[in-house]
Amino acid sequence: MQPFCYLVCLFHWLFKIPYLDYEHTHRDIVENCKLGNRPAQFQLYQLYSAAMYNICLRMLRNPMEAEDLLQNSFVDVFSKLHTFRFESTIGAWIKRIVVNNCINHLKKRRLEFEELDDRVTGISDSDTFPREETGLTVEIIKRAVQELPDGYRVVFSLYLMEGYDHKEIGEILGISEATSKSQYSRAKRKLREILQATPLESPN
Repeated sequence: MQPFCYLVCLFHWLFKIPYLDYEHTHRDIVENCKLGNRPAQFQLYQLYSAAMYNICLRMLRNPMEAEDLLQNSFVDVFSKLHTFRFESTIGAWIKRIVVNNCINHLKKRRLEFEELDDRVTGISDSDTFPREETGLTVEIIKRAVQELPDGYRVVFSLYLMEGYDHKEIGEILGISEATSKSQYSRAKRKLREILQATPLESPN
């Protein structure tokens, strides 16, 4: 049996989730962007657009919506850049704008979160999956995640893929920390059910 944390490694490896350079402020680029320097703005866009698009796609599931939201988010980035004071890294600041825009977009689709249910709070990161899941492919996992209900998928993505803790997720989504934990537990349980019901692809 493989622990659930095995899937954490799979997500980062199979999805090629980039570990953004949150230690670098790119101060020179940012200061030039604030002055309206177009080459600097393009450079900042190049540095972060791919990773931010992946965030949009994971949360929205629709490539066209993800692309539109990415472009709108960078419009917000450049219009609000004068407020950035290097209290965090520029990557983390941009990411927060993108995530907030994704959440606002999903709320228009009546994004719902189920309240805490004691029956599912016992699910932990050590919960197990069938041994055969070591044969999971990128497409199988992607399809499984896409099948999660919006509320589950958003919390799952924010926690597992974007690195937010449940307190931060609660603040972002306007829900309690307990509800965030419950959603994550429910998402894991649902993902387990989906993967167990999905035939593994035969090796060539």
